[in-house]
Amino acid sequence: MTVESTAARKTTRRSSGTKRTASASATAKKAQGPENPEPELVQLLTPEGERVQHPEYDIDLSADELRGLYRDMVLTRRFDSEATSLQRQGELGLWASLLGQEAAQIGSGRALRDDDYVFPTYREHGVAWCRGVDPTNLLGMFRGVNHGGWDPSTNNFHLYTIVLGSQTLHATGYAMGVAKDGADSAVLAYFGDGASSQGDVNESFVFSAVYNAPVVFFCQNNQWAISEPIEKQTRVPLYQRARGFGFPGVRVDGNDVLACLAVTRSALERARRGEGPTLIEAFTYRMAAHTTSDDPTRYRRDTEREAWEAKDPIMRLKAYMENEGHADAAFFEELEAESEALGKHVREVVRAMPVPEHMAIFDHTYADGHALVDEERAQFAAYQASFAGGEAE
Repeated sequence: MTVESTAARKTTRRSSGTKRTASASATAKKAQGPENPEPELVQLLTPEGERVQHPEYDIDLSADELRGLYRDMVLTRRFDSEATSLQRQGELGLWASLLGQEAAQIGSGRALRDDDYVFPTYREHGVAWCRGVDPTNLLGMFRGVNHGGWDPSTNNFHLYTIVLGSQTLHATGYAMGVAKDGADSAVLAYFGDGASSQGDVNESFVFSAVYNAPVVFFCQNNQWAISEPIEKQTRVPLYQRARGFGFPGVRVDGNDVLACLAVTRSALERARRGEGPTLIEAFTYRMAAHTTSDDPTRYRRDTEREAWEAKDPIMRLKAYMENEGHADAAFFEELEAESEALGKHVREVVRAMPVPEHMAIFDHTYADGHALVDEERAQFAAYQASFAGGEAE
């Protein structure tokens, strides 16, 4: 069973549970004809938890490694849900959930070597987990008490980037520097389907291709750029854009942690060999709102979400491990207890953080002050005072 885009409702659907082979895939593509070919999709684990093979990308993992990937996804999801709850309780100013994208982030994150460098957006909580960044540091930024909270050079994990697409240029420049230094490490840059329309992303494709930079572009296509669907971003599958810039692109099932690991590992190794950039499109879905300030019910149908819930990345790996005897009930019970402990720890740490000073946002904008900033400060102070007055009355 393959994953489908909301933009591809008119394309032919394969029946679920069908085990695909290279020849079967080729036959299906011929049947569709050249006018509307189905995009290739690398998948190693079906939504039902069935292991399938791929002629180019395959991976052999031990039971311990599989349990490790499962643990990563479960704990990342628990941390993410705890952060969402804390924001709803007024402890965080905002939160960007990764719900549904755990496989894309954990699979790609675990493909990295320690000396590789990562440039994230603002949603790569799973990748941060893989790089050893304390999750509570992420929450400090969304609470407004730090500007990131970690040293990027310690974990080779850059600070979160809020401006769409700019981190791809940073990654390209860093990768060009890596090549000039003669190192064999690689750079991994994350962005979303909406950011793919940004000029910065396209410029980074140009520079990385021309200078043969050792960078991998990892696009998490979660189908929605806030309220804009993917069909408003592109007329062709995103991974095919790489061809126009002169380097390879591949689409991977973003809800399949094994496929994401295998494809990203292959692309990083290619970069280290000096063969230049690769674009990976992780075909997945944002199950939650864009951020906690968003209301997805205004632009998405419940049936769409329900269809993607059946492709849940955690449940498919659990089904596979249970069917193959790679995990027992004791493992899942212990992980549940660890998950509860993580949630409790996160709540305690966040609630112990200081309450941000509301007016501090204006203090370091300009060194010598600015008339417009002074005006905005006064307006915001009056706005805050209106709440205090209302409470007093």
